[in-house]
Amino acid sequence: MSTTSTPKRKAKGPRPRHVPQRTCVACRSTDAKRTLLRLVRTAEGTVEVDPTGKRAGRGAYLCARVRCWERGINERTLVRALRLETLTEENRAALLRYADERVPEGSDDEEGTQDQG
Repeated sequence: MSTTSTPKRKAKGPRPRHVPQRTCVACRSTDAKRTLLRLVRTAEGTVEVDPTGKRAGRGAYLCARVRCWERGINERTLVRALRLETLTEENRAALLRYADERVPEGSDDEEGTQDQG
């Protein structure tokens, strides 16, 4: 008896769409590109939020969690990812303001971060 393998047939139908994955620079979790928020270093050296995900410049991604935004801004993970020397006070204030206004707070987002002071 001969062991011959039968050729595998490809499944018919539409091919599943590829979903780009990105990593949060603060917590290192991976998720779909559209669920993370992109920050971009512009040619002038400023850091801005890129809601479209298409602006020119070096980009880094953060989760939609206050904890990740605080860690990314305060612990230099964002500075390292964007290859900056330092984050200016104006950029830091603008990013924290954006996080306060637009990043939703969850029940686990703020626990453990308030007792640092």
